[in-house]
Amino acid sequence: MTLRDKTADDSPRSLVRAVLYDATIRGWVFQGLVLVFLILFAVWVMHNTAANLRAANIPFGFDFLNMRAGFDISQKPIYYTLDSSHAQAFKVGLLNTIIVSVLGIVLATIIGFVVGISRLSSNWLLARAATVYVETLRNIPLLLQLLFWYKAVLSVLPGPRQGYMLPLSTNLSNRGLTMPRPIVGEGFEIVLWVVPVAVVLAWALARWARRRQVATGQSFPVFRASLGIVVGLPLIVFLALGAPLSFEIPELKGFNFVGGMVVHPELIAMLLGISLYTATFIAETVRAGILAVSTGQSEAAFSLGLRPGQTMRLIVVPQAMRVIIPPLTSQYLNLTKNSSLALAIGYPDLVAVFAGSTLNITGHAIEVIAITMAVYLALSLITAALMNWFNARVALVER
Repeated sequence: MTLRDKTADDSPRSLVRAVLYDATIRGWVFQGLVLVFLILFAVWVMHNTAANLRAANIPFGFDFLNMRAGFDISQKPIYYTLDSSHAQAFKVGLLNTIIVSVLGIVLATIIGFVVGISRLSSNWLLARAATVYVETLRNIPLLLQLLFWYKAVLSVLPGPRQGYMLPLSTNLSNRGLTMPRPIVGEGFEIVLWVVPVAVVLAWALARWARRRQVATGQSFPVFRASLGIVVGLPLIVFLALGAPLSFEIPELKGFNFVGGMVVHPELIAMLLGISLYTATFIAETVRAGILAVSTGQSEAAFSLGLRPGQTMRLIVVPQAMRVIIPPLTSQYLNLTKNSSLALAIGYPDLVAVFAGSTLNITGHAIEVIAITMAVYLALSLITAALMNWFNARVALVER
């Protein structure tokens, strides 16, 4: 037997030996096999689905999005009528989902941070009240809380004529929160463009102040100066343009208000329920993050003459954010997905409008459910990407 024949005989064995004993090659082989299996499984599912749809004489496609919707939506942040298409109804439901998710995240974050810090307060009454709030609301299902706020609180309010008059011509009744409606005039869009410019200037000022403090040790009133820029610059432009903004005051005529704008009770119930519920988990996250910071940090700050409030704001919380942000991201994702429970109280979110009304009218269940799942996946990925970017900004960097 020649050397060439012996090499040829050993090559299959060498290949088998490499697959079995080389971790890198073995990993690539098994990953390839799993990928092939997933592709074949996806092809089988699509083929089987298409065959079942043909057998049931159910058309497949997205042409239904251009069909007339024919149903009304209570909360319409953009133009929508009965003659609008299902694509327009999808946009309305998506915007309503984004509205309740963004507002819920903001409110839950504020409440969660306040309650989380309060649980560590030396004030016995404040700490116990925060504990009772957290232990009560986080152990009651969110769906029951939504029904409580909608059925037991908002639905039993008096009508508009006997409603509660609040400041700024605002009325709270079983029809919702009625308030003045802003009417923009010519030139107001310039004011809107000035706002991001002011934010960029405030950010640049904060960076300059940080570098100045590192170089000279002198502090700069960044918060007051930034607040003056963000508020003052748009206000100056607003006044220079002749205040191009007016308000339509709601007037009580008959049994309801005419004019103004209304925040529907479904949205109020959603914000109350989803914010207060998620805030309990955020409060525990904040408390754990603060406890993770060494007490020596606070003691060192006190020895330098910093007050407790300054110590918490400047020393403890910035270090605790590195622990808080990862679980905080999960709570933001949970809040966004929990907004789909709005269907239970009649809030017209994406699930209620598109996966509910549009699906029942058109019968395109696969397409509608696929689009709805893709939207929630995209919202979750965008939220996670933003929080990961913020987490990278506050993470410790090795010198």
